[in-house]
Amino acid sequence: MNDRAGRRRARRMAIGTAVVLALAGMNGPWLYRFGSEKYHQYKIDKQEYKAENGRWEIVDFPEKYRQNTIHAALLHTGKVLLVAGSGNDQDNFDAKQYDTRIWDPVKGTVKKVPTPTDLFCTGHTQLANGNLLIAGGTKRYEKLKGDVTKAGGLMVVHNENPDEPITLPAGTRFTGKENGKTFVSKDPVLVPRAKKNFDKETGEFLGNTPGYGRTYVEAQKEGAKHQTGTQDNYTVQGLSGEDARNTYGIAEKLALDKKDFQGIDDAFEFDPVAEKYIKVDPMKEARWYPTLTTLSDGRILSVSGLDDIGQLVPGKNEIYDPETKKWTYTDKVRQFPTYPALFLMQNDKIFYSGANAGYGPDDVGRDPGIWDVETNKFTKVPGMSDADMLETANTVLLPPAQDEKYMVIGGGGVGESPKASEKTRIVDLKADSPRFEDGPSMDKGTRYPQASILPDDNVLISGGSEDYRGRGDSDILEARIYDTAKNELRRVADPLVGRNYHAGSILLPDGRLMFFGSDPLYGDKANTKPGEFEQRIEIYTPPYLYGENPQPELAGGPQTIEHGESGTFTSKDAASVKKVRLIRPSASTHVTDIDQRSVALDFETDGDKLTVTVPESRNVVQAGWYMLFAVTADGTPSKAQWVQVP
Repeated sequence: MNDRAGRRRARRMAIGTAVVLALAGMNGPWLYRFGSEKYHQYKIDKQEYKAENGRWEIVDFPEKYRQNTIHAALLHTGKVLLVAGSGNDQDNFDAKQYDTRIWDPVKGTVKKVPTPTDLFCTGHTQLANGNLLIAGGTKRYEKLKGDVTKAGGLMVVHNENPDEPITLPAGTRFTGKENGKTFVSKDPVLVPRAKKNFDKETGEFLGNTPGYGRTYVEAQKEGAKHQTGTQDNYTVQGLSGEDARNTYGIAEKLALDKKDFQGIDDAFEFDPVAEKYIKVDPMKEARWYPTLTTLSDGRILSVSGLDDIGQLVPGKNEIYDPETKKWTYTDKVRQFPTYPALFLMQNDKIFYSGANAGYGPDDVGRDPGIWDVETNKFTKVPGMSDADMLETANTVLLPPAQDEKYMVIGGGGVGESPKASEKTRIVDLKADSPRFEDGPSMDKGTRYPQASILPDDNVLISGGSEDYRGRGDSDILEARIYDTAKNELRRVADPLVGRNYHAGSILLPDGRLMFFGSDPLYGDKANTKPGEFEQRIEIYTPPYLYGENPQPELAGGPQTIEHGESGTFTSKDAASVKKVRLIRPSASTHVTDIDQRSVALDFETDGDKLTVTVPESRNVVQAGWYMLFAVTADGTPSKAQWVQVP
């Protein structure tokens, strides 16, 4: 370098240093942030960082395809069904604008699908034939106290005629015998005939038990003066003769209180090949926030939810038969809060973790336990820590499913409570006396944690918020991998997007995870600005996809393997395979994903052949489509092959 060039370089460096110093003097924090952000981006882009922590990225959907995704399910076509319904948007609901999208994560394409009704806050589960059963949704949005202009509530209509039921149309007027106030029904109601009662030994007639039906009623006019304060009997206007004598209403306080959401009884099967909704027979009960759980024979149990008048369904559970496409009530009544976490056990019973999504009394159906649906016997499982903070908790059947160990993650207090739990709790249902024990704790109390099973037998836990619906800017931008073998949580790369209410996660066939939704109540720390629904989709690529070795190959093989039978696949990496997992595709909403489970398969290798055997138990492997992953010793999974277990 000559002297002139050296002097020019020194002068440029001096000027540059002076500019930097001047900027630092004027705006030191800005410079620090700029430098920190650049360094952070540099650090997380390094291969060794990604191999240890994974990486997050945002999927850029065209604006016309964005929606308020509330529900998501992986279809056996490899595409993801994204359901918004009205998307928790009253304007969409009033305009009957209901949305569904199908996203292909391989091709990156998005398709709009006609949505038949408001499937906002529906229930769903995978069926044996590969369809997705979807049942319930929204009939009416809630009205907060202050927005309610007409006094209203529940009217229980009684029928004392033992010979005939009676149907009252929408618009029927009920007038109080004591208060003299008149209320009008919003929907028709069928009131069954009365039941005749006889002494079993003597045959003596003991009297009738009235049939009853329920309907929502409102005052004819607006204003507080039309409220009632106590229970009253109501005469039904427009009836005469025997009908007038036999039919009457009873209502508690009819007031300007908050009115909860109301559910619908509509049910559909979504066909992933035709990519359309197919209407099936409606449920016996309208349900908003129900849980659908697959039983060992392939039928579907539907539990809980708010009914067509906004009341918690009073323990009247029902079962869908995919063969007949019809619903029947279970014999016994058992009540749970909405979106209860219910899982099929290996002994045909149902495990209830205690986790739920909210609505329901705080002293009914809150205890974890084992439920025999047939006899209705419920056996409590003790040991749950933070037992009063199970709303908005997540529950995962830890892999492999044969071990029958469950983890309950985080959660919060009942209703809009600010309380949140940092606990994880684990129960071994194969133990002689099952009991919850605390697992490793998270750093912060966490409502709405998303959790997805990974093919390497670990679980990715991410997001959530410290307060109700992210209140106080409390979203948690942290993610951890739970190591099932070591019973340890390990911090990994931080997500880019906060996720709280109406959020979830899905394992994709290539081993990555997708995250959707989030519906914060407020948009600022002071809780003064309304929140905005998070429409961005985010992808997390786990560390196992950044390792030194590429994903093992897996090809060929049968598309169908019977229970107890085997199938042979081709893999030039067969010798390096250390485990094979059959993972049921997710159907996720409201931190509730009953479907996901990872089943360990016995396997043998011979050259480039990998022969796997499916367990015989239909309670371990419920009939349906699965992702088959081959996993190497360092935890790297293949891309999945789709297999149907009929």
